[in-house]
Amino acid sequence: MSRTAHLPPAILLLGPTASGKTALALEIARRVPVEIISVDSAQVYRGMDVGTAKPTRAERAAVPHHLIDIIDPDQAYSAAQFRADALRLMDEIAGRGRVPLLAGGTMLYFKALREGLSELPQADANVRAALEAEAREKGWPAMHAELARVDPPAAARIKPGDTQRIQRALEVYRVSGTPLSALQGARAAAAAMFTFVQIALVPAERALLHRRIEARFDAMLAAGLVEELAALRQRYALHAGLPSMRCVGYRQAWEHLEGTCDRATLRDRGVYATRQLAKRQLTWLRAMPEPKVFDCFAPDLGAQVLRFIGEQIPPTRKSAGA
Repeated sequence: MSRTAHLPPAILLLGPTASGKTALALEIARRVPVEIISVDSAQVYRGMDVGTAKPTRAERAAVPHHLIDIIDPDQAYSAAQFRADALRLMDEIAGRGRVPLLAGGTMLYFKALREGLSELPQADANVRAALEAEAREKGWPAMHAELARVDPPAAARIKPGDTQRIQRALEVYRVSGTPLSALQGARAAAAAMFTFVQIALVPAERALLHRRIEARFDAMLAAGLVEELAALRQRYALHAGLPSMRCVGYRQAWEHLEGTCDRATLRDRGVYATRQLAKRQLTWLRAMPEPKVFDCFAPDLGAQVLRFIGEQIPPTRKSAGA
């Protein structure tokens, strides 16, 4: 008998944006006694509903959902916080005789959960503010060039346009005096407390995903994405550099509200940015170990996934607490 046979199961449902994760999670919940943990760095924000495709109130009432609407959009939430919250919730859910189902598209969160995190210094507000001021004066290409001088491996991995990661890498170096790449090499492995049943949704035809992304972004605009952001700007002291305002859709809506693009351009930029996000998510998925891959557009997707879960989780586990 394998060592993992004695560990409680947890289902990981991964996929790019617009691949149908929410619908599939709800279908699984109708057959397996699960509680759903959101693995989405945008759904943590209160009030950001339209552009994050949160489950509806009815869907959340039908199945317990966790890590949705837990902070305000003027706050920040890290992969380390997610990992701590997720592990605590998984333990509580298993203790209730149910199966944790972690569903979402924030691949860094899944990686943190599986592998643990490096021992990195805490964020320093003063250093971060200084970096933002320098970036406004010099531009982010110059900040990336500085990163290349102090931490060449990190600069090689981080694209010049990825301002958030450039800022964090420089912050780590200035706070600790040690390159981020060196600290990441000391990553501590996560303690294995669960048997992970990994399900990856990958489109057999990328063009189908692109069409769904386009239709969904149009639906978000029709549902009031711009108006939602305008109301949030009235309620909170928001600025474009906040993690919440860097989320796809909200970043483009912010530009529109600032008058730098019209609505048609907002729509085109939003669709393009969402496609790029999906591309990055699929790249992460290809690098992840051991997922069972399913075509997210298969007409019998639910049946396929439920059959796979049935093969991986003993009946006693699935029926407990039902």
